[in-house]
Amino acid sequence: MAYSTELADRIRERLSLVPDLEIREKKMFSGLSFLVNDKMCINVSHYNLMCRYHPDLEEEVSERTGFLPMMMKGKQLKGYCYVEPVGFQKQDDFEYWIKIGLDYNAIAKASKKK
Repeated sequence: MAYSTELADRIRERLSLVPDLEIREKKMFSGLSFLVNDKMCINVSHYNLMCRYHPDLEEEVSERTGFLPMMMKGKQLKGYCYVEPVGFQKQDDFEYWIKIGLDYNAIAKASKKK
């Protein structure tokens, strides 16, 4: 599984600034996933971010630079996207993606454990 370790370090460092988060890393989605409080929040997939956000933000996020819809079985998966590096190189843009991921994580339901 190849993914940007530099981007993973950047995410790791940013998440460490938020108090009271339980952060776990897991290899998945062809990269590295950051689970926050046992819920998938943000991933590194090759050189892209993969973000989970509130589906109500779909129109807003789809207009952001670097946005790529996440497709599964030929259908767009609402509330998930990939972001190309051009969309998070600037610190403000990086913060945007982290913030919407953490905001949704606070209300998202955890996957059922097997």
